[in-house]
Amino acid sequence: MDIETLKHMVDYGVIGLLVFMSFIAVWFFIERVIFYRKINIRNYKNKKQLDVALTKHLTIIGTIASNSPYIGLLGTVLAIMLTFMTMGSGDIDAANIMSSLALALKATAVGLVVAIISMV
Repeated sequence: MDIETLKHMVDYGVIGLLVFMSFIAVWFFIERVIFYRKINIRNYKNKKQLDVALTKHLTIIGTIASNSPYIGLLGTVLAIMLTFMTMGSGDIDAANIMSSLALALKATAVGLVVAIISMV
């Protein structure tokens, strides 16, 4: 497998996973907003049932918020490793090195965006 194919697999795999995580976080956020608008506290027999209903799916959103920066960082590390592999093969110039390193950072940026969206 050549390096360009690996770069595309890392790029689309990590960013695709982060976009999917963002979709899930937004989905549960919308579900929670709809639930909170329609909630009737009198329907719950005790405080524990109400607490369970109020905090349902918040763990998923919190998990996405805490793990997405790490997934983005993993994508950046893998992309930088592939850049070093390309540099080691000797067929890359300084402009391509800088371009590859700049593109490697986009995985971290997307991971941070997903985390920020999930925290709001």
